[in-house]
Amino acid sequence: QVQLVESGGGLVQTGGSLRLSCAASGRSFSSGVMGWFRQAPGKEREFVGSITWNYGITYYADSVKGRFTISRDNTKNTVYLQMNSLKPEDTAVYYCAAGRLDAGLWSLARNYDSWGQGTQVIVSS
Repeated sequence: QVQLVESGGGLVQTGGSLRLSCAASGRSFSSGVMGWFRQAPGKEREFVGSITWNYGITYYADSVKGRFTISRDNTKNTVYLQMNSLKPEDTAVYYCAAGRLDAGLWSLARNYDSWGQGTQVIVSS
């Protein structure tokens, strides 16, 4: 059973930075894709970005491109989301998710089969 545990959320001012972590356990993570999603109150869950375990291929939503960076540490089975130049509209609960490379579009939440509990990010103006 896959377990994903996010950490690193908190309160930050506009323009600040945060780094979220997602520790994965329960199976081998030499392959597959990890995604980051977020959900603001009253809104649908939104794709943030993804990274493959094998070659570290990344893909970002336009709304975060150039500000957010996803990386992974295969030795620790951990994925990171570095968030810079944060804006109030980045306020949300951030989730990491695990999926198979061949599950379909990596930007779609339904293509991921394991999810973490989420970590809250609040960006004050």
